[in-house]
Amino acid sequence: MTEAATALEALWAPESVAVVGASADPAKTGGRPMNYLLKHGYSGRIYPINPRAETIEGHRCYTSIAELPEAPDAAIVLLGADRAEAAVRDLAAKGCKVAIVLASGYSESGADGLARQQALRDAAGNMRLLGPNTIGAMDLTRGIVLSASGALELKDVPRGGISVASQSGGILGAILSRGAARGVGFCKLASTGNEADLDLADLIDAYARDPDTTVIAAYIEGIRSVGKFRAAALQARDAGKPLVVYKVGRSSAGARAAVSHTGALAGEDRAYDALFRQVGAIRAQSFNDLLDLPAMLASGRKMQGNNVAILTSTGGAGSLVADSCGMLGLNLPDLEPPTGRILADLLGQSEPMTSNPVDVTLAGVEPAIMTAATKALLASDNVDGVVVVVGSSALARPDVTVGAILEGAASSDKPLIAYVSPHAPHLVDLLNRKGVPAFAAPETCATVLGAVREAPPVADLLTTEAAVALPNLRGSLNEVEALGLFDLFGVSGPETRIVTTVTDAQDAARALNGPVVLKVLSRQIAHKSDIGGVRLGLDPDSIGAAMDEMAKGLASSDLPEPEGYLVQEMIGGGIEMILGLRRDPQLGLMILLGAGGVQAELLGDSSLRLLPLRQGEAREMVAELRIMPLLQGYRGAPPHDIDALVAAIEGFARMGHALADRLLEAEVNPLFVRKKTEGVIAADGLAVLTD
Repeated sequence: MTEAATALEALWAPESVAVVGASADPAKTGGRPMNYLLKHGYSGRIYPINPRAETIEGHRCYTSIAELPEAPDAAIVLLGADRAEAAVRDLAAKGCKVAIVLASGYSESGADGLARQQALRDAAGNMRLLGPNTIGAMDLTRGIVLSASGALELKDVPRGGISVASQSGGILGAILSRGAARGVGFCKLASTGNEADLDLADLIDAYARDPDTTVIAAYIEGIRSVGKFRAAALQARDAGKPLVVYKVGRSSAGARAAVSHTGALAGEDRAYDALFRQVGAIRAQSFNDLLDLPAMLASGRKMQGNNVAILTSTGGAGSLVADSCGMLGLNLPDLEPPTGRILADLLGQSEPMTSNPVDVTLAGVEPAIMTAATKALLASDNVDGVVVVVGSSALARPDVTVGAILEGAASSDKPLIAYVSPHAPHLVDLLNRKGVPAFAAPETCATVLGAVREAPPVADLLTTEAAVALPNLRGSLNEVEALGLFDLFGVSGPETRIVTTVTDAQDAARALNGPVVLKVLSRQIAHKSDIGGVRLGLDPDSIGAAMDEMAKGLASSDLPEPEGYLVQEMIGGGIEMILGLRRDPQLGLMILLGAGGVQAELLGDSSLRLLPLRQGEAREMVAELRIMPLLQGYRGAPPHDIDALVAAIEGFARMGHALADRLLEAEVNPLFVRKKTEGVIAADGLAVLTD
C-alpha cells in the first residue's frame, strides 16, 4: 500500500478527530463538521478546539492543540488562511496523521497565495494534508464525515459502492445530493481542492484498493502528475473497478502556440481524451453522465455484445430509446423465432413477434406479462441488454411495476435498465434503491449501455530499444538535421543534396537522375511551402531559374537568408500523412498521426496518443483515421504499406522516449506511405530541442 493510501485510512476510519476552530452554532461553517459527525453516527473520540467555549455538543472543548490528551488520527481545520498554518504546524508536532484544511486564499489567489500554500505544506512536515480549499472527506459506509458540505443535511443518504474524487468541493456536494435524490448509493467521497499534498491520483489509488468501492467517479479540473494519475487509473483497472472521469475546460481548450502542424491538431482536450482511453477510463461527456455512468456500472453487469432489446408499454417512448441507441452504434436486432414465439403466446398473438422494440401496450401493463416478457428477452442469445420502459400507468401501481422488473432481472446477469418516461422522480429513486439502474432520459439509457460493453484489456507497454548515440543538437533544427535524427529511429527521408549555388543545384539534379524538389534550408523557416520555399518537378534545365526566383522571393519578403538549399529526389505514388510529436506542459509527450501535406489542419483527420505507447496502439491510430480505406486499397486500388507506417509511428515513439525532456516537438509532413512492401519516406521534417 502506498504512503498516501495509508494516510488516507485516517480519513476513512479515524479513532479520534480534532475539530480546530469548532463553533457551537451548527448553522455556521465552523459548527457543521462536528454536528455532521454526530448526526451520521460517528462513535470515535471528538476533540473540539475553541478557547472561548467549555463544551460543544456535550464534548469538552480544548483551548489549543497542544492541550489535547492524544494525537488525533485526523483533524479538520476550520480557521482562515491567516491562522491555518500555525494550526497545521501544531497538529504535525502533536503527531496527527492527516489534516483537512478548508480555508481558501492559497494558490487559487495568485503569487502571494501560492507562497502561503507552500508555507502550509512545509508546516505539515510528514503529516499529510487534504486541501487547502477543500470541503473535506466522508465515508458513508462507516458514517464518518469529516466535511462541512451542506449536502450532509440530507436525512436519507443511500449507501452503495460508488466512491468519488473531486477537485471541487461544491461539485462533490452536488454529486452527493443529486445521487441521494435518485436513490444512487455512495461509499467514499473527498475533494482535493488545491492539492498542496494529497491529490486526485492519491484518492483514485486508495479507492482502487478499498474493498467497499466498486466504481470510481472523478471530477477533474487538471492533472498535476500524469505519471501518477496513469498509475492510479491502471491500479483501478487491474482491480476491476471502472473509473469514470469528467474533465472540465473543453470549450476553452485548444492548441498552444507551436511550430508544427501537430501543435495545431493536438489540442489539449484531445490529449486528455487520449490519456483516458489509454488507461481504460470512461470519459463522461456531460456532468449528468458523471452520476449516470457510475450508477450503471455499479450494477456489475456487462454487455457481451452490441444488441439491445426494448420492452415498452408506450410506443413513443420505446422509439425514443431505440433512436438514441442507434445514434450511439447499438443494434436493435429483430427477435429470434423462439423468443418471438414466447412473446406472441404471452400477448395472445398467432404469429411470432419479430419487431424490436417490443410493444405490449394492447396487453396492458400486467405484472405477469411484464415479468415473463423481460425474462424472455434476457434469455435470448441475440440480446445483450434490455431496456424496460416504465410508462405513466406505473404511477398508479409503482410497487407492482418495480416488482415485475426486479423479478425479471433476477433471471439473468445481463444489463437490465429502466427508462422512466413520465416525470416520476420517486420511481427513479425506488428502482435505483432496489438495484435496477433507472434513468429519466432516453439518451442516457443508450449512453450507459454503451459504457458497459466489455472493454478490451489494456496492453503492455512497448519495449524501448537500447539507447542510440544522439547528435548534440538544440533549438529549431533545419530539415537535414531533423531528417538525420529521424533516420536514427527508422524513419528515413529521400536522397538529398545540400547546395549553395545554381551550378551545385544543376549538378545535384543530374546526379539524382529524375524529377527533383528544391527547398530552402533554414532553421528559422518552419513552413517552407507557405513562403514559396518549395518547388516541385524540376530538372537540371529548370532548377537554376527556380533557385534564383526563390532567393529573390525570400529577400523581398524580408525573410532571413537561408543556410543553403536542398535538392531532393521527388517522391510520388504514395498517400501523404503527418506524423508528429508534441510536448504538452502538463501531459507530456504525445504522438499524432493524420492526413498530411498542406491539408493537414484543413482536414483534421488525425489520431492522438500520449507516450509511452502500448502494444498495438500504433496500429489502432492508423485504424481510427477516416482515410484508412485509402490505405487499405479503396475500390480496387492497391493497398499501401500499413506495416511500415505502424513501424514509423513506433519509431517516433522510441525517439520521444530517447530524447525525453529535450524534445519539444518533431514532425514529418508529408510522410509518404507507398504501396505495400515499399515502405514509407519522410519527405520533410522539423524538430525543436531544448538543452
